[in-house]
Amino acid sequence: MTVHVPVLLEETLRLLGPEPGDVVIDATFGAGGHSRAIAERIGAKGTLIAIDRDPEARPRFEAFATEVACSTRFVAADFAAGLDLLEGEGVRAEGVLFDFGLSSPQIDDDHRGFSYSRDAPLDMRMDPEQSLSAAVVIADWERRDLAQAFKRLGEERNAGQIAAAIDRARQLEPITTTGQLVAVIEDAIPIHARLTGGHPAKRVFQALRIVVNGELDQVDRALPPAWRILNLGGRLAAISFHSLEDRRVKQFFAPLAKACICPPELPVCRCGGEPEAALLSAGVVTADEHESETNPRSRSAKLRAARKLKETR
Repeated sequence: MTVHVPVLLEETLRLLGPEPGDVVIDATFGAGGHSRAIAERIGAKGTLIAIDRDPEARPRFEAFATEVACSTRFVAADFAAGLDLLEGEGVRAEGVLFDFGLSSPQIDDDHRGFSYSRDAPLDMRMDPEQSLSAAVVIADWERRDLAQAFKRLGEERNAGQIAAAIDRARQLEPITTTGQLVAVIEDAIPIHARLTGGHPAKRVFQALRIVVNGELDQVDRALPPAWRILNLGGRLAAISFHSLEDRRVKQFFAPLAKACICPPELPVCRCGGEPEAALLSAGVVTADEHESETNPRSRSAKLRAARKLKETR
């Protein structure tokens, strides 16, 4: 099994705090880098439960399971559905980890269509069995809807121009490869925009990937059951790769870490409330200079974590 270099590994282990005998859920197994380090910490008496909807993750997990001492289990589902399943079974854990976004094998696979740096089928499905792909979105969505998605989910300033260019191009021939789409994007935006802010197709590809895989909805659906599954004292850690994900994690933790739940118009607290969570860092945790240089994929990573102090109100 190829050794994967996960982002923010030491920081994640410090905040998640896995100990011998713990049950830990890696809700986004991917290449298994975080899981391997967690397995070493929880030891032979611990249990590592991995969730992943990508069928290519299963053989990686099966190889991983033969190499670690802890008990293991694989749940073939998206992380929201997987956590719902585990909660329904009554599973409880000391830790839950999310590593949102793409796994390294998905990025590196030329046939998956996630990368704007390689010409490949315009796919971007984490679950190849689903019908919606990036090619379908590009072919079927109205120009206005494309522009809104690029602006809202990709934070693309030239969303309107790019959507218009796609609309013109697809009337001449279907856009079915990443190379075709990149060429349309590059021709649509001003020259100065091609020279700053990274690859000119980066934000459009992000938006398409989020649409195809329902990523933000997944985050919203998955955080509540992940928190409920935790035992008292358990910890939830989440690594995000863009502000849309990170904002959701921050907003999920914020009310849990707040003691008072009285209406804001009351002059004094009357609920006697206590916080359900303790935030485990003063702010968001990011990669240091060394990791940013040695592992470029860590540069946009943001880690937040919280410890469960009481059951949900």
